[in-house]
Amino acid sequence: MNLQYISNAAGETTGIYIPITDWEKLKTKYTDLESDIDAIPDWHKEIILERLKDYNENPDDVLDWDEVKDDFNFE
Repeated sequence: MNLQYISNAAGETTGIYIPITDWEKLKTKYTDLESDIDAIPDWHKEIILERLKDYNENPDDVLDWDEVKDDFNFE
């Protein structure tokens, strides 16, 4: 399995990328693996769909992440 680890700015591992072929193998081996994914409440899905709709209608009306993170005080 060729996993890629995702790290934050502090070097802490925050996630993992699993290639789709490996994901499909895992789903075959562990048949209930995706049941947790489907457990996302409908109201969460509605919020995400609304935000995606807003973005698609106004793609220039967003903040640049590099500018936003510079506004945070991490000390």
